[in-house]
Amino acid sequence: MDDKNKAPGRADALVGDVPEMPEPGVREFAARSIGGGLALLLGLAGLAGGVLMVIAGASPDLGNGARAGLITGGILVALAAFLAMCGLNMVAPGEARVVQLFGRYRGTIRTDGLRWVNPFTSRAKISTRVRNHETAVLKVNDAYGNPIELAAVVVWKVEDTAQALFEVDDFLEFVSTQTEAAVRHIAIEYPYDAHDEAGLSLRGNAEEITEKLAVELHARVEAAGVHIIESRFTHLAYAPEIASAMLQRQQAGAVVAARRQIVDGAVGMVEAALDRLTERDIVELDSERKAAMVSNLMVVLCGDRAAQPVLNTGSLYQ
Repeated sequence: MDDKNKAPGRADALVGDVPEMPEPGVREFAARSIGGGLALLLGLAGLAGGVLMVIAGASPDLGNGARAGLITGGILVALAAFLAMCGLNMVAPGEARVVQLFGRYRGTIRTDGLRWVNPFTSRAKISTRVRNHETAVLKVNDAYGNPIELAAVVVWKVEDTAQALFEVDDFLEFVSTQTEAAVRHIAIEYPYDAHDEAGLSLRGNAEEITEKLAVELHARVEAAGVHIIESRFTHLAYAPEIASAMLQRQQAGAVVAARRQIVDGAVGMVEAALDRLTERDIVELDSERKAAMVSNLMVVLCGDRAAQPVLNTGSLYQ
C-alpha cells in the first residue's frame, strides 16, 4: 500500500529507469464562489420583475414612450437575471468543478451544494471519488526469461483537479497506460520464483513487490494529479506452455525440502536416543553397535513406508 507522505521519499530508491515527469505548469487552488441560494432568489426575482415590467408596459393606458421604456427595461432585466442564473452550479459530494475564464484556469470548486460563480466562465465536472482500475492479464517474461501471466488492480483518486485536466490529455487513459507499464516493468525486474533464498521473487515476496509497484505507480502518475491508494496483484501464474514443467520443479523442490527436514529431525532423535541410553547406563554400546543402531533408526525414521523388522536370535556379531 502506498502512503501519500512516504511515497515521494521511497520513489528515489526505485529502479532508475522510471521516466522523469515534467514539473506541472498549473496546480489546483480554490475558485471564488458564493452560496447559490441567494443568487437563485435574486435571479428569480429579476425574472419575475422583468416579466411584470413587460406586462405593465403592455397596458393601453400608458403613453407610447413609457410603454416602450417598460417593455425594453423588462426584457433587459429578465435577460440579465437569466444570464446571472447561468453562473449557478450544482456540486455533488465527491465531485469538483474546474473553472475557466476565456481559457484561463480560475480555480476549482470543491464545496458541495449550490454555488455561484462568474456566469461567463466555463465549468468542467471532474470526479474526485475513489476508483478502481484492473489491468488485463498481461503476458511478459520475468527476470529469468520465463513467460508468466499477471494482472493487477490499482485503487486511486484524483487529488489535483487542475493537473488531471490540464497536464495530460486524458487522465483516465493516462492512468490505465501507466499502470500497465509499471506492472510490466516490475515483472521483468524480478523472477517468478527466486533460485536463491536471498533474492526477491514475485510469488515469494508479494508484500515487498506490491509496495515497489505502488511506489513506481506514484512516480508515473503524479504529474496527472493522481494519488495511488493501493495496488495489488490479482493474477500471477506461469504461462500455459511452461506451467507443467515449472510445477514439476516446484514439486521436486518441495520434496527435497521435506526430506531435508525429515533428516534433520531424525538426526536429532537419534542423537537424543544415544545420549539417554548412555546417561541411564541401560546398555553399553561400542562403535560398531552404535553404527548399527544409528543405521536402523535412520531407516525407520526417514523411510517413506513402514519398516519390516528382522529378529536376530543370535548376537549382534552373527
